[in-house]
Amino acid sequence: MIPPDPYPFVPIVDRGPLRFPNGARVAMIFTLNLETWEKIRPGQKTPMFQGPTTLPAPVPADVFDSTNYTWREYGQRVGAWRLFDVFDAAGVPASCTINALTALHRRRIVEAVNARGWELVAHNFAQSDVISDHAEDFEAEKTIVHRTLDAFEQVVGRPARAWLSSALRSSFRTPGLLKQRGIIAFCDYLNDDQPYLVATEHGPLVAVPYSNDINDFTLFARGGLSPDASLQILKAYFDELYREGADGGRIMNFGLHPHVAGLPHRIGPLREFVAYVKRHEHVWFCSREEMARWYLEHHRGHIPAQEAP
Repeated sequence: MIPPDPYPFVPIVDRGPLRFPNGARVAMIFTLNLETWEKIRPGQKTPMFQGPTTLPAPVPADVFDSTNYTWREYGQRVGAWRLFDVFDAAGVPASCTINALTALHRRRIVEAVNARGWELVAHNFAQSDVISDHAEDFEAEKTIVHRTLDAFEQVVGRPARAWLSSALRSSFRTPGLLKQRGIIAFCDYLNDDQPYLVATEHGPLVAVPYSNDINDFTLFARGGLSPDASLQILKAYFDELYREGADGGRIMNFGLHPHVAGLPHRIGPLREFVAYVKRHEHVWFCSREEMARWYLEHHRGHIPAQEAP
């Protein structure tokens, strides 16, 4: 049985005004996806890696794909640190997603993010986990969620408050599972430029929408755009949201992967875009948790709450 949507259909033109703190027009979230894949998955014949690959010929997941595994590992060894330097120099925080495997086996990355006071977002146990693969197995989904959040708290030192599923794929049940574990910001949905409430049987959480269009995979790895062309797209996207934000706040999420955006020839345009955003007044560089906590207090005049189905 297909359940009803756990949020009301309210077009943006029918909503109340959304006034971000200090008159911000745009809530700008730079997302660094600090992801770790399994090396192999015994018995799985479908490919391990979702999304673009550095070599197109796929191999089954039970064979070690050294090329694509180490292409991604470049981001952890080199690219992430290059990105950290960009945001440090600009004085702009990033929102960092981590798989539990990143927390357990790449602790130096967690330490670096914690030292900066940046947000860490739970992002499945391994990047190669995809919740939609368990659409008919609720226990398997529960295992992924609980293992992930247990490992997160063990390594990070505090419970996760925000969640992004690997490959952005979740089930009808996922928001309720996450709410039970204290998650307040759910980031899998791509359907809006503003936050809204998602009803669950355990209470509401806040959808803080992601964007798969403003994403380095889409711009570079899939779209094949030059860094300069991508910079113009980013500026145009921001400019329109900033214009619209005069009538009600908008969210711009720019998803970055260290093995893509962290390459040397792409750092200059990223640095320029961060500086471009900073030159504008009325921009809120917020974390997902900050957005969710603020919206839980201020949603009533925006979109009325809906009971869980």
